[in-house]
Amino acid sequence: MRIGKVIGRLTLQPAHPSLIGGRFLMVEVQDRFALAGQPRRTSEVVVVYDDLGATLQDTIAFTESREATMPFYPEKMVPLDAYNCAILDRIEVDINEIRQ
Repeated sequence: MRIGKVIGRLTLQPAHPSLIGGRFLMVEVQDRFALAGQPRRTSEVVVVYDDLGATLQDTIAFTESREATMPFYPEKMVPLDAYNCAILDRIEVDINEIRQ
């Protein structure tokens, strides 16, 4: 599981039938430095499927790969690579634990 910040939405048309009811978000991956309030040292952005209702600037937790499809299994198989599994209210990081 990784942490990210929602920076935009994507539109997919036509959508795969198993994905109707959700949407795709552009998520800026937050590294350990960004979580501690320092400048981000990665430029990674991923596309994440969301059916929880995350909005712009929300901080989310997302899973990737095989784990991203688990919320849908065994009822249906879906073509996903990343899934929003939580909208986070607060993150606490001990800055002393961040190593350069």
